[in-house]
Amino acid sequence: MDEKKLAEKAIEMMKFSYAPYSHFHVGAALLAKNGKVYTGCNVENAAYGPSNCAERTAVFKAVSEGDREFEVIAIAGGLNGIPDGFCSPCGVCRQVLAEFCGKEFKVIMVNAAGELKTMTLGELLPESFSLD
Repeated sequence: MDEKKLAEKAIEMMKFSYAPYSHFHVGAALLAKNGKVYTGCNVENAAYGPSNCAERTAVFKAVSEGDREFEVIAIAGGLNGIPDGFCSPCGVCRQVLAEFCGKEFKVIMVNAAGELKTMTLGELLPESFSLD
């Protein structure tokens, strides 16, 4: 799947977001090395701590189905379900991605105009916790 289609999938996933508190809807599409795409959206909770981000939802779905090797993730987010700017993963999501992906793993962020901004995980989280 090309990066543009992956980004479109991330935007599509925003509609499934459950964000009654922040009203910030996020969608993610994670491409596994075997070609399978895992999607996710953010799911909020009144207690905030039990909430889960779109990126982690996609990673956890993939891992729970046996995939642990990934190529790229696309992320879209914005208030009231409208993509706005380039939505980057939060620190917790960056660390979860670092658990399974190397520093060269690509993170694609998409804005309302459909423009893509790509950064590596190493750029987003240069000093991650790891087994090393």
